[in-house]
Amino acid sequence: MNVRNGLPDHLRSQAAALYWQAFGDKLGRVMGPEALALAFLQRVIRGDHCLYVTDPHGNLIGIAGFKSPLGSFASGEAHDMRAVYGRVGAAWRATALRLLQTEVDNDRFLIDGICVARPHRGQGIGSALLGGLMAEGRERGYGAIRLEVIDTNIRARALYERMGFAVWRHETLGPLRHIFGFTHATTMIRAL
Repeated sequence: MNVRNGLPDHLRSQAAALYWQAFGDKLGRVMGPEALALAFLQRVIRGDHCLYVTDPHGNLIGIAGFKSPLGSFASGEAHDMRAVYGRVGAAWRATALRLLQTEVDNDRFLIDGICVARPHRGQGIGSALLGGLMAEGRERGYGAIRLEVIDTNIRARALYERMGFAVWRHETLGPLRHIFGFTHATTMIRAL
């Protein structure tokens, strides 16, 4: 399986759709409706902050984003939010999303979402992407890698544990669970 760095522009719409497929349940009430969410994601995705896998026909089947001091895979800026959602829509969405965002961790390489297309799950793509992220983190000089997984994503957590990640801390979402659809997130780390 060939994990590549740097998403080409012609795969941006597929990347947005795959990201929405993976995180739409969690972000739907804030980022939706779907057409606007996809427009926003296509606008803000940073190809230089991800690894990806395609099938033999060149279709995107897996993507893994990361954060660095220079930015993140799919967060964008306030002007991006306003351009897609308008001034009022951007204001409340940005406030809600800010509560979920994870800061850049200068001591650990921070994963910013792993997505595998549904028909291709269970075929080692997630493991390959994680392996690629660990290699990227080592290359950038990090001694550890960090990610967050929500309580409803049991399958992903099992993968992370198989790949050597250990629980570092749990965070409860509190009343925001009604907006985002999950109760708590677990931060996991692994030495590189």
